Amino acid sequence: MAQAAKSPKRNRPSRPEAVSSPTGQDLASLEARRLRAAPMFERGSSPAEVARVLGVSRQSTSRWHRAWAEGGSAALASSGKRGRSARLSSPQLKEVEQALRKGARSQGYASDLWTLDRVGGVIESVTGVAYHRGHVWKVLRSLSAGAASAPPARRPNETTRRSPPG
Repeated sequence: MAQAAKSPKRNRPSRPEAVSSPTGQDLASLEARRLRAAPMFERGSSPAEVARVLGVSRQSTSRWHRAWAEGGSAALASSGKRGRSARLSSPQLKEVEQALRKGARSQGYASDLWTLDRVGGVIESVTGVAYHRGHVWKVLRSLSAGAASAPPARRPNETTRRSPPG
């Protein structure tokens, strides 16, 4: 059997590395990049040209061009922080942390063992904000972020407790 000849690769100019995700980039640098596009649009550059020069996707520059055409350079300015706002303020988080540090017994529980349901109950009683138990972890992580405290101790299992040698 005869083997088919490989077709030669077309010699295309290489595309610039596109930034596929703004993860890790601050809002100011993203805004600066969008604002660099405005004068290019004013000079008549197409969204595809702007995408090549700035190293972003054509979809992004098409969206920017549409916004620029409707509202000028001001339409390319940052709209502020992305995502949902935090449900608990910093002072509320401090109140929750103080309540948790007092221990579960001080909150009316029979033992000092913390569970997600118990922590969620404390958050609701202190702040009035109810969290699903699956999201209580996020609150706990925000409390421990930057804190130099050890993780909570586990309750020893009665069957594996060893007596001291002697």
